[in-house]
Amino acid sequence: MSATPALDGGARRVLVLVHSGKSAALELVSELVPFLEERCDEVVVERDVVAFVERAESGRAAGSAPHAPDLVVVLGGDGAMLSAVRAFCEAPVPTLGINFGRVGFLASTPQSRWREVLGGVLDGRGVTEPRMRLSVELPGLERPAIALNDVVISREPQDAMLEIALEVGGAWVTNYRADGLILSTPSGSTAYSLSAGGPILAPTLLGVVVTPICSQALANRPLVLHPDSVTRVEVVTDVDADVVVDGQRVGALRHGDSVVARRHPEPFPLLTMPDLDPYRRLRERLGWSGGVQ
Repeated sequence: MSATPALDGGARRVLVLVHSGKSAALELVSELVPFLEERCDEVVVERDVVAFVERAESGRAAGSAPHAPDLVVVLGGDGAMLSAVRAFCEAPVPTLGINFGRVGFLASTPQSRWREVLGGVLDGRGVTEPRMRLSVELPGLERPAIALNDVVISREPQDAMLEIALEVGGAWVTNYRADGLILSTPSGSTAYSLSAGGPILAPTLLGVVVTPICSQALANRPLVLHPDSVTRVEVVTDVDADVVVDGQRVGALRHGDSVVARRHPEPFPLLTMPDLDPYRRLRERLGWSGGVQ
């Protein structure tokens, strides 16, 4: 998927979601709101993104959904971005993250450039990066969970090593003896999967990365699968496994249970500016030295 122009018609209603634990993010609200009110018809500020998501999920369970704005601006880090994405998982809204965290792969706008980038987005000069997501099914879930970053199947710390079978498109691939397995989107390739030895994918690519966590067999290596592959992971030993989607525990697997992941039909529209170099993000966040003597 390639980046496309965003918000050509501007944004009449803007929702600002703030990480309540970031004092600098809370302080920025007093500058950000007047800036937006000069350019938009309605500005709504939620000073606790976690509480907002909890209300959105409760409303969704009751059959309603949060009123969709034209634009969501997140003041926080990548965790706050994942929360915002979860709030609008069933009706994605163009979302811009202003980074107040340590990493900032999803919240790509530096604090120092917020006026320039946000003004450009509102003037129609921003771009949408459509990010692939995964739809996840497992026993006990009434509806599929949706992952922007990753699905993690892992053992409890006190339990024995897991043995899990991987099937792709109905074909058995292998069994892993490991602490767990990560199914990652390209967006999530710089998250837990990277820490476990997985490859870095360009965020707007299509594909699924399968990364074992501390595999007993040294021959087990990460796989990059076709985006339309249906991936099934089954627990084949008598050890329970937790299933975590974008950092949120959604259920457990027992012996014989499976989790099935497939490409979600609708990508999530993250916003950026054309001149924000994605490789700069990698150099700065990962500490690359940038040269060979």
